[in-house]
Amino acid sequence: MSFRALVLTLFPEMFPGPLGHSLAGRALARGDWSLDAIDIRGFATDKHRSVDDTPFGGGPGMVMRADVVDAAVQTALARGPDLPLIVFTPRGGLLTQRRVRALAEGPGAILLCGRYEGIDERAIAHRRMEELSIGDYVLSGGEPAAMVLLDACVRLLPGVMGAAESGVEESFASGLLEYPHYTRPAVWQGMAVPEVLAGGNHAAIAAWRRAEAERITRDRRPDLWTAYRALAEAAPTA
Repeated sequence: MSFRALVLTLFPEMFPGPLGHSLAGRALARGDWSLDAIDIRGFATDKHRSVDDTPFGGGPGMVMRADVVDAAVQTALARGPDLPLIVFTPRGGLLTQRRVRALAEGPGAILLCGRYEGIDERAIAHRRMEELSIGDYVLSGGEPAAMVLLDACVRLLPGVMGAAESGVEESFASGLLEYPHYTRPAVWQGMAVPEVLAGGNHAAIAAWRRAEAERITRDRRPDLWTAYRALAEAAPTA
């Protein structure tokens, strides 16, 4: 069974968008994964197709109604009862490569994209949705976050990337940022490719790449480096 994505959105015309191109687009055309965008506005019950209302307690903006959102969620769950239900919020847990890989190894996901000031909390609590964030910043809606998550998942599906090892040696896969890459010409703007990469000694190249990955992680992401070292120290020794 291919990976299924059901996206709940007020703007279904935004999909597939970038996901219809490059690796994800070719995989979509092959049937390696499927994408259905469900229009939340189609579940409004009044003549104006209202999906939002003013917040209790006052404050700026509007809030997406629990009843309308839940009706859309119920339809999505009927189509994919085995799919995890995810909503994108700034307060959600940070999306990580570990979570992406777990989702890519599963049947897919139902992705709820909020708008306005957010979604009535009761809709989230009632369905026990998993809340995810793609970073410490605020977007105008959850659609870009859904695209980020789907792109990250789809590229890990079997056969999508040209080389299987491409997903093994990249940033975050081992807890480290990725080492630098070089290609021709060997000298550009007075800068030469590191000599070890042209020497043909695969053991030396592997050691250099690991050392560079560790150096870059230590310098640029102390949080990742601390977590990496903790895991290394906790690993059993032979």
